[in-house]
Amino acid sequence: MTSRGHPLGEFGRIARFFKPLAAGFPGARGLRDDAAVFGVPEGRELVVTTDAMVAGVHFFPDDAPADIAAKLMRSNLSDLAAMGAEPLAYTLVTALPRGLDESWLEGFATGLGEDQQLFGIALAGGDSVSTTGPITLSVTAFGLVPTGRALPRWGGQPGDRVFVTGSIGDAALGLEIAYGRLDIPDEETRAHLLRRLRRPDPRMTVGPRLIGLASGAMDVSDGLVADLGHLCEESDCAAVLRAGTVPLSDAARGAVDGDPARLALAITGGDDYELLFSAAPSARDRLAALAAECGVAITEIGELRPGTPGEVSVLDASGAVLPLTRHGWDHF
Repeated sequence: MTSRGHPLGEFGRIARFFKPLAAGFPGARGLRDDAAVFGVPEGRELVVTTDAMVAGVHFFPDDAPADIAAKLMRSNLSDLAAMGAEPLAYTLVTALPRGLDESWLEGFATGLGEDQQLFGIALAGGDSVSTTGPITLSVTAFGLVPTGRALPRWGGQPGDRVFVTGSIGDAALGLEIAYGRLDIPDEETRAHLLRRLRRPDPRMTVGPRLIGLASGAMDVSDGLVADLGHLCEESDCAAVLRAGTVPLSDAARGAVDGDPARLALAITGGDDYELLFSAAPSARDRLAALAAECGVAITEIGELRPGTPGEVSVLDASGAVLPLTRHGWDHF
């Protein structure tokens, strides 16, 4: 409720919670028009991506609204990073139940504002509707990339090595904790895994600098094995993934604790929002330098090979094929 005790209507909500988020982007026109208006600088192209999140599918209904905002924003930013783009602006669509308390909106807008400051992006517009179903949210993010230089998924070649940023598996393990299916007594480990589930780290400093180094790239959202399969399918090749080289955080390593089932979960569970890419072996030294400059680990985890497009062989430490009951998330 407002300080006067009266609920805000649609335009009151926009004015209070969302108009301040558009102040840093002139093309938003103060959210006073039907659409945003902006140009693209010479020598640049626009990269556009859209991601949606639904309560009960992508987040828990009782998650903190600031965490929901962060995950919504960062999943889109990760897509921009995977294309080598720098963030410019975003639009937002909210479908919210009529009875949702305005304190939820306040927390949600606060989370968006914090990430706008952190990642250098601003609101350009959007829409607000009511729903009788679960909270449904969608962001369309716009980024800029040098003309003709956007990173593709389909550029990988047999002989290229496969690399991934950061660490894998934290979010999948965090989800198991959130569901109560994984008991982790150590509070620091629990907190780290849950934070990575709720607030992923889009690799915005790395993505644009992979232009000229990566042959094919995407982000890891559906699971490392599944997404490597997507990259291979688009690149018309197969891949070998060495499970023992997949980077795990200290928290994830402690949670896995040598359990093959938990390791399988870590590499197939998804929601990592790390960058997965292929590059020629000759790029190793430059990638090591990039990792040091950005403060983000870049780890070689396998290679592309001739074979059935999209086929990924996952090998354990002994070189034997690691049997997996699933490769990643699929909405359908």
